[in-house]
Parts: sequence; C-alpha cells; structure tokens
Amino acid sequence: MKIRIVAPGKIRERFLTDGIDEYKKRLSKYCTVEIVEVGDCPDTIPADQALKTEGERILSKISGSDILWVMDLHGKEFTSEELSSMMIEDLERGGSSLSIAIGGSNGLSPEVIARADRRICFGQITMTHQMTRLLLLEQLYRGFKIYKGEKYHK
Repeated sequence: MKIRIVAPGKIRERFLTDGIDEYKKRLSKYCTVEIVEVGDCPDTIPADQALKTEGERILSKISGSDILWVMDLHGKEFTSEELSSMMIEDLERGGSSLSIAIGGSNGLSPEVIARADRRICFGQITMTHQMTRLLLLEQLYRGFKIYKGEKYHK
C-alpha cells in the first residue's frame, strides 16, 4: 500500500520534521508514505494567483486514476473510525494507492477541490499547513491500528 501526500512548501521546524519522521516510521509497518513537496508561492503574490499556481503544481503530481483526498476547511469532519474505514476502502478501490493534497497558506484552488474524491476537515480550527501534515500522518497511523484491531491510545 502506498500513500502520497502532496503539499506546497518545505517544513523547517525541527519539532514538526521529527514528528513527521516518527509517524512515517510507524506507518512503514502498514504502507509506504511519500511526501511530495511542491513549490509554494510567497505572500507577496495575490492570493488568487498563489492558489492557481500552487493548485497547478499539486495537480501535476496527481495522476488521473489516483483516488484523491483533500484537506479542506470546508470539507466533512469524520471520526477516526470513519476515517479508517474510508482509508481502507479507498486504498482497495485505488489499487493500494491513495493521494492526499494539503493546500498552502491560502488553501486549495477550486481545480484541486473539484478533482477531489473526498474533502476531509479536521475541524473548524485554523492550523498551519505544516502542522496538518503531522496530524494527518498521526490519523493515518491511528486508522491502520483501528483497521487491524491493534491497541493504540485513545
């Protein structure tokens, strides 16, 4: 099984890279995780132009046959159990492959959202797109633990 996360920008904060590396290591028991970083746009560019450019960069890394989730503030909220079930369903439907897009600081372009098979929201709080990577990996790990019936803290 393979999960690809596509997101603009590089993560520079050590505490986030350490956490991301830890969950990638934990997930390696269940799947391969690939994080594809595309160029992000500087804040000096108008938001609509930045969305378009970053959206094109994200979509260039997604094939037409990929099952695509997007992390979207306007998406649907799910429990960890529901997320686990959807993850396994989509991995099976997608030939053991799932792509997930995280937008930059301006969010996701309408084209990326339109391409999505699922729009996922982690709640109405605002968090950095870098932090979203770490939380997403933790939830994917939790999802595999739930699916396998293995213990994991609640």
